[in-house]
Amino acid sequence: MADFGDLNIGGQMHVGVGVYPAIKEGNSKINGSAAFEGPVVVGAPLRYPTCYATTMLGPLANADPDVVPPFAPGMLIGGLHNPYSLSVAGDAAIFWNLDVWGQIQAGTDLIAQKDVTCYGGRTHKLSQKKDFDIPHPTKEGWRLTHACVEGPEAAVYTRGRVTNKKEILLPAYWKELVDWTTITVNLTPIGAHQNVIVKRFDEEKIYLQSNGGIPIDCFYHIYAERQDTERLISEYEGTIEDYPGDNSQRSIVGYHYDKRGT
Repeated sequence: MADFGDLNIGGQMHVGVGVYPAIKEGNSKINGSAAFEGPVVVGAPLRYPTCYATTMLGPLANADPDVVPPFAPGMLIGGLHNPYSLSVAGDAAIFWNLDVWGQIQAGTDLIAQKDVTCYGGRTHKLSQKKDFDIPHPTKEGWRLTHACVEGPEAAVYTRGRVTNKKEILLPAYWKELVDWTTITVNLTPIGAHQNVIVKRFDEEKIYLQSNGGIPIDCFYHIYAERQDTERLISEYEGTIEDYPGDNSQRSIVGYHYDKRGT
């Protein structure tokens, strides 16, 4: 192994074997390019105890005094903070699956929690709502944007139509997922008034009854609160860190989760 102080490469660097069409070879090579067969580890040396990928990026571990200091809550550096293993200033592309073990967040100042003017003059305030935006399915050149439904509980729903039956079978997984005592049911008769009511319900079924035994034909919409997580405390005083429940069970749009200790 050779030790170097500074190493300048004006042409091309290869580590490993093989031909890499993207950076060309020989006389047509792209100067300043590099190819690594991998695996390659960059950053904190012990963050990856074994090989996970071709390129493994760990937290910034360089102790040189001229290196930007580690991120601390409330500290901004030139308008940016530095908790990241990877920073991309331009567009990025993922050509296959993307597995995320934490939170995805975009378009907001995570410290100030206020509108931020982005390149192109656009502003975002993701701490207020959660949107999706897709090409319009029926109008060429248009787009369709919706906001997610919000409420003071961790709720799930099932919906459908019941015809000539007196029972609605709940999804089997609801037995462990929801607190069945929180179930609420909305019924909309189809075609004629049937005076349909919920006679009773349990963990598996909704039992219906109509006036005079009229055949039932109705839409249904059923909500219930999840029991596999702590119940939401919708109002509290202070900051996010002051939430009186278990913050580890929450994923909050616009909030930065510092993972340095994990």
